[in-house]
Amino acid sequence: MEFAAHSAFTEIAVLLMLAAAVGFIGILLRQPLIVSFIAVGLITGPSVLDLVHAEAQIDLLAEIGIAVLLFLVGIKLDIKLIRSLGTVSLMTGLGQVLFTSVIGFGIGIALGLDTVAALYVAVALTFSSTIIIVKLLSDKREIDSLHGQIALGFLIVQDLVVVISMIVLSTLGIGAAADGGGLTDIAFVLAAGVALVGLTALFIRYVANPLSARLARAPELLVIFAIAQATMFATVADLIGLGKELGGLLAGISLASTPYRESISARLSPLRDFLLLFFFIALGSTLDLGLMGAQITEALIFSAFVLIGNPLIVLIIMGWMGYRRRTGFLAGLTVAQISEFSLIFIAMGITLGHITEQTLGLVTLVGLITIATSVYMITYSHWLYARLQGLLVIFERKNPHREPLSDADRLKGSTDVVIFGMGRFGTAIGMRLERNGYRVLGIDFNPDAVNRARSLGLRAEFGDGTDPEFIADLPLESAQWVVSTVPRHPTGVSHEDSRHTLMQVLQSHGFSGKLAMAAHNIADTDGLKARGADVVLEPFQDAADRAVELIQGARAQNRTDIPTISAEELPDSD
Repeated sequence: MEFAAHSAFTEIAVLLMLAAAVGFIGILLRQPLIVSFIAVGLITGPSVLDLVHAEAQIDLLAEIGIAVLLFLVGIKLDIKLIRSLGTVSLMTGLGQVLFTSVIGFGIGIALGLDTVAALYVAVALTFSSTIIIVKLLSDKREIDSLHGQIALGFLIVQDLVVVISMIVLSTLGIGAAADGGGLTDIAFVLAAGVALVGLTALFIRYVANPLSARLARAPELLVIFAIAQATMFATVADLIGLGKELGGLLAGISLASTPYRESISARLSPLRDFLLLFFFIALGSTLDLGLMGAQITEALIFSAFVLIGNPLIVLIIMGWMGYRRRTGFLAGLTVAQISEFSLIFIAMGITLGHITEQTLGLVTLVGLITIATSVYMITYSHWLYARLQGLLVIFERKNPHREPLSDADRLKGSTDVVIFGMGRFGTAIGMRLERNGYRVLGIDFNPDAVNRARSLGLRAEFGDGTDPEFIADLPLESAQWVVSTVPRHPTGVSHEDSRHTLMQVLQSHGFSGKLAMAAHNIADTDGLKARGADVVLEPFQDAADRAVELIQGARAQNRTDIPTISAEELPDSD
């Protein structure tokens, strides 16, 4: 199909329609947009439809997209946040990066890659996709769980590695460009780089907060300024020889300490996704599917290493540090893919002349395989663990002392009611039961929720109601009731409701007490009753019934001081 006679606008319109169609198919297959975008790049490339002819316009949009993407990486690198990195995130993240790069380099050499190509591929294998991991964990409501928080720590460490890698590549590019000009050119570029970093530091110290506060009065202007900051820093860095990528990172870091960074990030994320499409289209226009097909064996070997080796590396490190094998396994699955940064990193290597398009094709294939497969691995993580837990026992210490809940004896003792979910609703139920003389044990997989419940005087422990091993340690023999205030969300097993999973696990452990489960709509209520729930709590309906009782009671007594409903009587926002 030939578009040379048509305008660039027409060509881009066709590309966008194709991207929308492929993206829709991807959603049906439960794949992230990155996979769809890479597929669009390959389909529109010269090996298939050959639709890309407005190279200049597409390359421009792709370069802006990379600048915005790296800006959003930089804006997450708040110095205070980096200082607060936990030991486990730092050690596990660095350990994963080190072992993955070393072992990946060895695999590359064994497969016949030259030293430079093997090194590039090895480093590319260490990056995991922030976009995919955060999206999947958020959808599963596991972003606040222990393994979710550790995974976020991995991402921060990997972002730091991205920064260092970009700096190293920029430095290598300086050296390559200065081969004919001697050390003078290198000294000039390095001095200009130091000056740019210094100006960034001064901007953070004296300008960022007051300027962003003024601009925030008009949110649209704040977004425009953020894009201008990203593109201007990228331009300056490129002019002095450091590369647009490093400039975009510095632009993001310059605004990372402001209180508006989350707002900027949220508003720019859709623009990033839109512009990244053109990066992958530009990428696809340079790839030869014939060359990629010839590398399928190497791609499968590298993909197997990423899909199996990366989680094992994390599992080993976390087990050695004293975490339970379940936490290590769930956290490890989040690094079972490479990211968009892997492709950007390889593209930089091609620009510098270090590697060829053949290496880019290899890494692109690995990206397609690992991203597409890891989505299902993370989605069905609990199902996978249930079938592999017996084999994973070698990765757990006899005393996994790092877990917030490491001593089963803390769960023992007389307990009348076990409550899963210590949000506002669950905590309010627990406090009222305690006042009425019941002995309550609260359970939540968010450490912050556990600490908050403890601060209110409740007995609370960290744990997951879908973990059969954890349920086995609960004092079910003395419990009269098990209450779940956890909202409906799938566990990954054919989208099985986590509440249904809890009920099944309790039944398998011989729990003979009564079950009270929270529901948020009529379908939930009917389903829970059908599965054996003795009482179904309907927070919104129950709060409304209570409100009507109070209002009618006040009216019957001709009172004008209508009683108020405390915040604890309102349902959870989640």
